Amino acid sequence: MRIGCVKEIKKQEYRVGMTPDNAGSYVNAGHEVYVESGLGVGSGFPDSEYEEAGARIMGTAKEVWDISEMMVKVKEPLPEEYPLFHEGLILYTYLHLAADKPLTEALLESGVKGVAYETLMERDKSLPLLAPMSQIAGRLSVQEGAKYLEKMYGGEGVLLAGVPGTPKADIVIIGGGSVGTNACKIAAGMGANVTIMDVNTQRLQYLDDIFGARIQTLVSNDRNIEKALRNADLVIGCVLIPGKAAPKVIKKKYLQQMKKGAVIVDVAVDQGGCCETTKMTYHNDPIYTVDSVVHYCVGNMPGAVPRTSTIALTNATLRYGLEIAKNGLEEACRENEVIYSAVNTYQGKVTYQNVALSLGMEYTDIKSLCMNPGR
Repeated sequence: MRIGCVKEIKKQEYRVGMTPDNAGSYVNAGHEVYVESGLGVGSGFPDSEYEEAGARIMGTAKEVWDISEMMVKVKEPLPEEYPLFHEGLILYTYLHLAADKPLTEALLESGVKGVAYETLMERDKSLPLLAPMSQIAGRLSVQEGAKYLEKMYGGEGVLLAGVPGTPKADIVIIGGGSVGTNACKIAAGMGANVTIMDVNTQRLQYLDDIFGARIQTLVSNDRNIEKALRNADLVIGCVLIPGKAAPKVIKKKYLQQMKKGAVIVDVAVDQGGCCETTKMTYHNDPIYTVDSVVHYCVGNMPGAVPRTSTIALTNATLRYGLEIAKNGLEEACRENEVIYSAVNTYQGKVTYQNVALSLGMEYTDIKSLCMNPGR
C-alpha cells in the first residue's frame, strides 16, 4: 500500500503522524511511504532520517495526498485540505467529527474512509489511541492552569501548592478518565487541594484507592459541580463520551459565582467543550476571560510538547496502521474487529453512532455494509 504523511497545517501544530522509525516499519513490511518535505522538523525529525528509513520525500502536500492510498495524520483535516480528498482514501487520524459537521460532510461527499484514533476501542473498553494524548493533556492542564493563575495573565495570583502559612489552591477536576486521572496525579503531586468528580462511582472508588486521602472524590451532578466551582481556583474539564459532543456540564451561570481570576482549562474542547462559554483557542493566543474567569481552551494542547507527543502517539497508532496497510481496511476489520470501532465514515455513510446522533445524520452500521473481499 502507498502510505502518506503530511505536515499539519493547524496553527502551532508541530506533531507529525509518522516518525522515521514508523516509516521504516511500513517500508520493511513491504509498503511505499511518501512524506512531505520538512514533515518532522517541528518534532525534531529531519528529512534525512526519513530517507534513511526508506521513505520518499515529496515537494508538496498535494503530491503526497494524490499518491496515497492511506494518509496518516495527527489532527483532523482543515477546509484547505478538503479538496485533496479522493474516493477510497483511508484517512487515519484524529477526526473529532461530532463537533465538525463541515468535515463530516466533506468526508462523505468524497468517499473517504475515515478511521478515527479517538473512537478505536479495545476489547477491554480502553481507548488506546486516545490514551497517550489524554495522558499528556491531563498533565499539561495543571501546568497551564498554574501559569494562567498568575496575576499577569488575569489570574487571581495563587500558587497551587502555597507555602507554609498560606492556603493551597483548590483544584476541581470534572471527569475521572485518563485525562482527569493524569491531571489529578500532577495536581496532587504539587500539593494542591484536589477534588475529582465523575458520574461513575466505580471509577471514583478506583481513584480513591490510588490517591487515598490526598484527594476528595464526588459524584458529578449539577449541584455538586455548582458548589465545587464556587471555591475553585482552577477547574479542569475533561468529560468524554467517545465520538459524541461533550456535554456542557459547566454552565455560564456558574461563572458568576466563581472567584475573580479563577481559571478553567477545558480539555474537552476538541469535542465541543464541556463549558458553555468554551471557544477554541490556539497556543499563540490561548486565553480569554468571561465573567472575570480566565478560560484556556487550546484544541491541540499536546502540540505544545510535539516531540514527546509524536513519539507517544505513534507508538500507539503504528500497530493498527500496519494491520490496515497489510490487509486493506475491510480485511483488517474482519481480522481484528476492534478496528471496526474506529471507522467513522465509509462509502459516503456515517458509521459511528455517536457522531450521527451529535450531527443529526443517518447512521449505518459498518458491519452491515458490503465489505466482501475484492471490493
